[in-house]
Amino acid sequence: MEPQLTLMAVHAHPDDEVLGTGGLLARCADEGIRTVLVTCTNGEAGDDAGGLKPTDDGHDGEEVARRRLAELRASAALLGVDHVELLGHRDSGMVGWETNGHPEAFANVPVETAAARLAALMERYRPQVVVTYDENGGYGHPDHIQAHRIAVAATESTGIPSKLYYTAVPRSGIVQLMEYLKDSGMDVSGFDLPDDFGVPDEVITSVVDVSAYVERKRKALEAHASQGENIFLLRLPDEAQQMALGSEPFIRRLSRVEAPDHEDDLFAGLRG
Repeated sequence: MEPQLTLMAVHAHPDDEVLGTGGLLARCADEGIRTVLVTCTNGEAGDDAGGLKPTDDGHDGEEVARRRLAELRASAALLGVDHVELLGHRDSGMVGWETNGHPEAFANVPVETAAARLAALMERYRPQVVVTYDENGGYGHPDHIQAHRIAVAATESTGIPSKLYYTAVPRSGIVQLMEYLKDSGMDVSGFDLPDDFGVPDEVITSVVDVSAYVERKRKALEAHASQGENIFLLRLPDEAQQMALGSEPFIRRLSRVEAPDHEDDLFAGLRG
């Protein structure tokens, strides 16, 4: 009997699952592929009520985590995720925050320790496809980088996944979106991104069409209401949201099966 096709997405915080992989998770669920979402931290360094940051008086990290994990479950339900697995590490916060120095922060956990727990989940679910961030964590967040490290380590130590992918944002897509917003008369001064944000188009190997799932992605983003100030895409016009959310690009890091150089299906080479 053929093993059940399974996708495992390894993310750092509650809400990270939506932008780069929400459509993939929803599409796989609709196709009968089992979906497993692994969230590495509880999101303690997120915004508290009133937008309070971890350095602000009155910020309650435990309450923030409780709220964000409830939002995560709501988001996962909207995306049709079968299994949500929480590693339960402490949110390290953005680069340079005092939270970086907490001894229990995810970024400070030995890679082999966290990777062993993820490897146990791979042993349980036997995913053929694993998706996570690239070595820069997409934009340099310590927890994203750590999630990348443990996903790569667990993939290598178990030998279970047949394919490993990194989420990606093509620079051409950023340029196209910014030009559209400017042409629409929208003020994009608050959306400034580093010059090195995103990746060159030529390194992208896989693009999944998730245009049919934009509304579900939008609702999943809205489920993370406590962090709404940080989700600028929800403030964009509908057409711009369709542009930003309608496809999900990836970089294939590993394939133990024969697959095309450029693919629109992360399970290419694995379907019966």
